[in-house]
Amino acid sequence: MKKKAKIIATLGPSIYSENKLIKLVENGVDAFRINFSHNTNGIDKIVSKIRKVEKKLNKKIALIADLQGVKLRLGKTETLKIKFNQSFIFDNKNEKGDLKRIGFLYPNILKKLKKGNKILIDDGKFVFVVKSVQYNSVTTICKSHNCVIKSNKSVHIPNFELESNKLTTKDKKDIKTATKLGCNWIALSYLQNEKLVNAARKLIKKDIGIIAKIENKHALNNINKIINASDSIMIARGDLAIDIGHSEVPKAQLSLIKRCSQLSKSVIVATQMLESMIESSTATRAEINDIATAIFQGADAVMLSAETAIGKFPSHAVSTMAKTILSTEKYKKQHIEDFKNSIKSNKDPVKSILLSVKDIAYNPNLKAIIVFSNSGKSAKLVSSMRPAAKIVTISPNINICRQVSLLWGVQSINSRDATGWKDMMSISKEIIKKFKFIKRNEFVIITAGLPFGKAGMTNMIRLYKVGS
Repeated sequence: MKKKAKIIATLGPSIYSENKLIKLVENGVDAFRINFSHNTNGIDKIVSKIRKVEKKLNKKIALIADLQGVKLRLGKTETLKIKFNQSFIFDNKNEKGDLKRIGFLYPNILKKLKKGNKILIDDGKFVFVVKSVQYNSVTTICKSHNCVIKSNKSVHIPNFELESNKLTTKDKKDIKTATKLGCNWIALSYLQNEKLVNAARKLIKKDIGIIAKIENKHALNNINKIINASDSIMIARGDLAIDIGHSEVPKAQLSLIKRCSQLSKSVIVATQMLESMIESSTATRAEINDIATAIFQGADAVMLSAETAIGKFPSHAVSTMAKTILSTEKYKKQHIEDFKNSIKSNKDPVKSILLSVKDIAYNPNLKAIIVFSNSGKSAKLVSSMRPAAKIVTISPNINICRQVSLLWGVQSINSRDATGWKDMMSISKEIIKKFKFIKRNEFVIITAGLPFGKAGMTNMIRLYKVGS
């Protein structure tokens, strides 16, 4: 049994060698995330290694460019250990930090801070309270034990509003870089509504998908418009927890996954899924349960961040996640009636056509659904149905193949486009021969758009009995 939910691994020094990349893909990684908030010098060489691994293992691998957005970050420093109740300064000096101060290069924000404001560092792990305000700096008191500050860590200031409806200069530059690298997805950070999605859409190619990261209460308030404008949603639980409160995140996660399921949009659950495995070779029971919960709820993908980027046991983390997914999916398959998705067609004729096969898609005699998909839209809709049968997507566009490989249950094949009805059946039969699990007299569903070669026009479904 192969897992249906996908695993995203964040790139970093821990996995840059080709052998380690191979190991991760063999253990279950389906996509790699490039974090543009950090140094990406030489990332083109790593991408080249990934494409070699893709070819060697004959498995399409998606690349996600995660843009920085308006995220506030600290300047550069050596690792600093700050004591509880120690005085510490945040200033706008572009100089290396030390045990007395660190750069926070946002002068307009520094000037607006007041005595009593909290400054949260590293996804809220460490808390500093403003004691006094100077012209270009603030003096704070550390209110966390075992506080460790490192370069470029995130900064969050509660109840301090930042507008994030426009792409930053850095984001626009990084979109160009991501396009050159051949990234298949662009992830947008700190959006508050659909405006950022629409702005990014104008700058990217049609075969690149957009992931909207849900990280604040503004995004939750505008969630329907964001889901409709985007191709996928990422529940970035770290910053979301800081903004709405940790106790509010579980119900927000469940609500978001349900809503995405209804609207046939994929959803990724991220942040601290196996945090302990950055330093430990084994996960906690709570972390295993966290992964299983996301899969039970219907997530398309789960993501590893520091666990693979800088962790000591990246391959262990991936295999732990894969085993948990397989165990959870085995239970779901045994109780499939409890987990069928409720999808709304919203009067979309193409969606209605594909939803018409939903009941047969759970029939044990149906072994595969073969989807001819030029744009990836049909692949996304079939994936959202969560069929028991295997999903095989065929596209002449290699970037679409890589993009849809991130979707639940999808195995993607890059093949020539069919020229007509007979050619479509010929290609389908060639693919069926390659899959040993499909036997004579078993059934597959074949979907495509007529006329061939026109993206977004799926209007044909055929039930085919193998060998007939």
